Amino acid sequence: MMGRMADVKDSPMTSRGAVEMWFDPICPWAWMTSRWLMEVERLRDIDVTWSVMSLAVLNEDRHDLDAAYRARMDEAWGPVRVIIAAVEAHGDSVIKPLYDAMGTRIHLRKVSDFDQVIRESLEEVGLPAALAKEAHHKKYDAALHRSHKRGISLVGTDVGTPIIAVDGVAFFGPVVTPAPKGEDAARLWDGCVLVASTPGFFELKRTRTLGPILT
Repeated sequence: MMGRMADVKDSPMTSRGAVEMWFDPICPWAWMTSRWLMEVERLRDIDVTWSVMSLAVLNEDRHDLDAAYRARMDEAWGPVRVIIAAVEAHGDSVIKPLYDAMGTRIHLRKVSDFDQVIRESLEEVGLPAALAKEAHHKKYDAALHRSHKRGISLVGTDVGTPIIAVDGVAFFGPVVTPAPKGEDAARLWDGCVLVASTPGFFELKRTRTLGPILT
């Protein structure tokens, strides 16, 4: 239902590479990664497909969350449910515009009411307002779990959002702030694909000293 990974025989840095990114629209780190990937798409010969995963799914079996974060996770189902409902009714082409509209409101305009985010985003991309009600129904949760599991199965359960897959290689991240531009973005892409495709490579990490720089 969501975006599908194509078979690619040549290097994604030298030929038209099929890339897939899994995101949760409420995650600021995924938002910055998506903006970076859009820049890479302009500078490297790649073709990006967008798919949903969910912080709510990642945390649904956790019992150690504080009350405020648990409440936020309960609300986090809404945006991804609406994206899936929109895809089932209108096709995969609505995923990225809807993500852009939601993310702009959540991360740049700081709209904290997800119902408002959903209503305004549907209107912006020209989708029926009636889709907003699906935010509060569980009928799309099975499809969400499938899309989420498909991404997580490529990288393991000890990671979160975002996930990127390219040419048979998948990795969590990159987690970077702010989103690189121009050749900085392209070089980061080349490096990520290089290290992630190295047999036996699993992790390269340092402590975060900055929060999301979204503008």
